[in-house]
Amino acid sequence: MWSDHEGHNVAKWLAERGIAGFVLLHRLAREKDSTYTIEGHSLADTQQALRVLKSRAAEWGSKPDRIGVMGFSAGGELAALAALLYANSKGDVRRAFQALIYPAIPKETAFSKESTPPAFLVCGENDRQNISQGLPELYLAMTKAGASAELHVYANTGHGLGLRPSRPSVAMTWPQRFVEWLEVRGMLNP
Repeated sequence: MWSDHEGHNVAKWLAERGIAGFVLLHRLAREKDSTYTIEGHSLADTQQALRVLKSRAAEWGSKPDRIGVMGFSAGGELAALAALLYANSKGDVRRAFQALIYPAIPKETAFSKESTPPAFLVCGENDRQNISQGLPELYLAMTKAGASAELHVYANTGHGLGLRPSRPSVAMTWPQRFVEWLEVRGMLNP
């Protein structure tokens, strides 16, 4: 399923602020009757996209050490996994950050100050319980392990807030909060 509010709208909004955003359409492993798997297909798509970004960073005017990963809903789970499972034989490097926007929460994750990239977390209080309560629990697990994380839970907001200019609300301020978060961490050029 394609959704501009979780892809092109966000990439365009970031680009208008000088931040390169790339949109990945990955295979959906959790769709009904899907033959794909998270590890074998969807996560592999995500990791390959990140390797391409790293290998072509200079060509595209990006800095390899500032490449992060952002994901929404099912893509949020992939972003979290890609951020945590970076060390492998294919030349992956630690992600500079992870932005998990109302993500499906990955199971059996281990966090540490050294290996967990800083996390920007967003959800709505009216989302499914596994997200509206799961994301704060993920935040607590990260911070307990010494990892850096920032959590935003928006009141009167459900799933799929993405970036919808036609639906103004306080929850639509999350992209600006994200840019401020990147600035504080020195991730943006002056």
